[in-house]
Amino acid sequence: MKEFWDERYGAKEYIYGTKPNAFLIDQLAKINHVGKILFPCEGEGRNAVFAALKGWNVDAFDYSESGKVKALQLANEHQVMVDYQLADATLFDFGTEKYDVVAFIFAHFPANLREVIHHKAIQSLKKGGHIILEAFNPKQINNNSGGPKDVSMLYTEEILSGDFKALTMLTLTTEQVVLDEGAFHHGIADVVRMVARKDW
Repeated sequence: MKEFWDERYGAKEYIYGTKPNAFLIDQLAKINHVGKILFPCEGEGRNAVFAALKGWNVDAFDYSESGKVKALQLANEHQVMVDYQLADATLFDFGTEKYDVVAFIFAHFPANLREVIHHKAIQSLKKGGHIILEAFNPKQINNNSGGPKDVSMLYTEEILSGDFKALTMLTLTTEQVVLDEGAFHHGIADVVRMVARKDW
């Protein structure tokens, strides 16, 4: 899969665009202080750069070298700093009580890895910290607007409520939206959206 993403992100254009994810924009605006934020599987950097422009201290990672190159190029264009690491999600050190927000924006994992990675994210949150997540749900398999073609990598409200049961659920909805995020996330899409807070 690393080769797949290196090739995809190796295109000259930003294949998911340079504009931030709409749900992320809305949810970050509701958090009344800026702090430290992590973007797993951040690809070309559009969301990380947006958060940095809003004053957040941004960490990001992906295992694609070509994704990192484009992310840092975008950060440089906007004159912001993003600490972007090359790492696999299963090996990345999320840390403990380190982040105010962890934002999973279309970060899909196989079922056997998903729970482990989500648990690491919970542990990495400070008290009062938030998980912001948008992902494709199983209905997306019928759409041509992006996402994995393996239904086991698509998320439901039930899956997410289980993975994040240790947190206080603030938002958990299944929605149909229109994506306008570059050539590979474009058109009608079926998504699940979640915001959860760590109260301990």
